Amino acid sequence: MAAPDPSSVRFEGPWTHRDVSANGIRLHVAEAGSGPLVVLLHGFAGFWWSWQHQLRMLTEAGFRTAAVDLRGYGDSDKPPRGYDAWTLSGDVAGLVRALGEPRAHLIGHAWGGMLAWTTAALHPRVVSSVSVLGGAHPLALRTAIARTALRRRKANQAKALSHLFRFQVPMAPERALVRADAEAVESMLHSASGTDWRGTADFADTAAKLRQAMLVPGVAHSALEYYRWAFRAQFRGEGRRFVDAVDTRAKVPVLQLHGADDPFVLPETARASAPWTGPRSRFESLAGIGHFPHLECAADTGGVLLDFLHSVPRDGSTQRRR
Repeated sequence: MAAPDPSSVRFEGPWTHRDVSANGIRLHVAEAGSGPLVVLLHGFAGFWWSWQHQLRMLTEAGFRTAAVDLRGYGDSDKPPRGYDAWTLSGDVAGLVRALGEPRAHLIGHAWGGMLAWTTAALHPRVVSSVSVLGGAHPLALRTAIARTALRRRKANQAKALSHLFRFQVPMAPERALVRADAEAVESMLHSASGTDWRGTADFADTAAKLRQAMLVPGVAHSALEYYRWAFRAQFRGEGRRFVDAVDTRAKVPVLQLHGADDPFVLPETARASAPWTGPRSRFESLAGIGHFPHLECAADTGGVLLDFLHSVPRDGSTQRRR
């Protein structure tokens, strides 16, 4: 089977596909609606379409909603470098400005959530609020991995993210990701999601689309470069500088929406992010849900997101609206 052309991930729907120049690269965005800007940031093995349900719901609720293919994914550029958190957060900040808005609400899943939190620390002027699904603050995750790496307990954060260590070797992880038409992507989706969603037609359709997106030339390598930078930065000066840069409480409200059965980012790790949350922040847990709340229970996720977004004043301040 030939690898799909990048344009094959531009599915039709009640949105418009755009190419936006930001931070020196071209980013593909699916955009709809008008009103306060919401930018949706996908996680590992995802792409803009991962947010299709939220694109519709947020648009109908009066928001201008933009789901982006992050650097290296989907139909966005796939440069050989730039997969460090500094550059990636610059992509997000540049995208907000390129869309013609001074600020945006950032909603991210997993890696996208960590980028939303990082952007709020490094580029606070462009962020109105942060919502993190299936993720944790970068320093909460770092601390949890370090504390549990040598423990033998069945459930610990280092074991939950053991694939991060396997991703460090060259070439072999890329081949494994795309083998058998990216079967590994569906396997990951199945093992990390709640049981109720796995047997549905929606799961099958989602898995097929994520597998196709992983087969786009360059995506597998780019996706793994995120993890390689995160690991190697721990032993370099840039990693220490990054820790210092993001070790600050957010100036904006933060919503954490987490599946109680998430096997990748454990709920206790997500809750340990509290020291870095801003004023009027919230933590919401979803029973029976795994690592993908936005996919597994789109309606419940959308309801929580909308309730949170409507609580954030449109001028980006943290004062309660009257």
